[in-house]
Amino acid sequence: MLAIINGLVYTMNGPVIPKGTVLVDGGKITYVGSSINLPRQVEIIDATGKYIIPGLIDAHTHVGILEEIYRIEGDDTNETADPITPHLRAIDAVNPADLGFQDALAGGVTTVVTGPGSANIVGGEMVVMKTSGTVVDDMILRFPAGLKCALGENPKRVYGNSNKMPVTRMASAALLRETLVAAQTYQAKVARAATENTTPPERNLKMEAVVRVLKGEIPLRVHAHRADDIMTAIRIAKEFDLQLIVEHCTEGHLIAPWIAKAGVKAVVGPIISNRAKVELMNRSLETAMALYKVGVPFAIMTDHPVVPIHYLSLSAGLAVKGGLPEEEALRAITINAAKLLGIEDRVGSLEVGKDADIIVTDRPIFDPNHQVEQVFVNGRLVLQN
Repeated sequence: MLAIINGLVYTMNGPVIPKGTVLVDGGKITYVGSSINLPRQVEIIDATGKYIIPGLIDAHTHVGILEEIYRIEGDDTNETADPITPHLRAIDAVNPADLGFQDALAGGVTTVVTGPGSANIVGGEMVVMKTSGTVVDDMILRFPAGLKCALGENPKRVYGNSNKMPVTRMASAALLRETLVAAQTYQAKVARAATENTTPPERNLKMEAVVRVLKGEIPLRVHAHRADDIMTAIRIAKEFDLQLIVEHCTEGHLIAPWIAKAGVKAVVGPIISNRAKVELMNRSLETAMALYKVGVPFAIMTDHPVVPIHYLSLSAGLAVKGGLPEEEALRAITINAAKLLGIEDRVGSLEVGKDADIIVTDRPIFDPNHQVEQVFVNGRLVLQN
């Protein structure tokens, strides 16, 4: 049993608690409050003058798949032989020994989404996982966590140079629609065989992955920077009645009311970046604030290794510079990110019954000079600075 006492506790689902206590037992949080008679057999960590915060959540990365240091050897991001690869599974590419996981813990990031890159129109299934562990299967929080798709420049560049679809944005949208229709057909055949007690069609792993999206079991997570690409994703999601999360949403501030009206969620970022390509021309620190003002649920990401994962809190801090209230910026990398990912019952806030993923810092999280002094994952101390 562990007690972290006397710190300023950010529960994220309630008021900040001065001189608060967080009690942990069996990897779970058993108490959060201002005072408690501690059991005799308890390890006490005195966090006087410190800040006690839920472990941070990075809602879009490639950690473990695009590894630190390695190039070809550790790059499993994009399978560029085919623009339609929904059957690829992130869990089969993640290397828990990637140094990026150590960087994540150093930055207080205890949960990440990782998955394929954006070379393909349909890239594969993403995973939500803890950042501490030695075996992927023991680190998983949710799999699959979404089907990665991409619109815009990247698929055009990868396949257009080979004179292969998609050369245009029209072709990108057409390929995505074609894949969804094929999955509908496959789904109907499976259902008909079950109803009529006849031989089902031969298993099709590509179609099975897409059917999970059609059934609403997982969202379609579409890489889209430019406003027109975002609207194409919204148009297709509406056409097929899909849950949609817009990844990056760089020009989201230009069409925020339309995004809100569509009931779409977003993962914003990377915020610390230059205009590396044309579709980033209108990047802005004000994107998160624009989405917040119209009620769009969103999280903030690093897109690691595009931006190193330990800069997640700095990324959220820059959204504050763009007008986002500090509390909302912190929620965008804790509880709101957890809600967007469908894991709020496990992580994202300090509440009784949740996983004891906790960080202790010496200063407020948005102070660029803050130090993450301790990190707990499932109640276990995994970093002591």
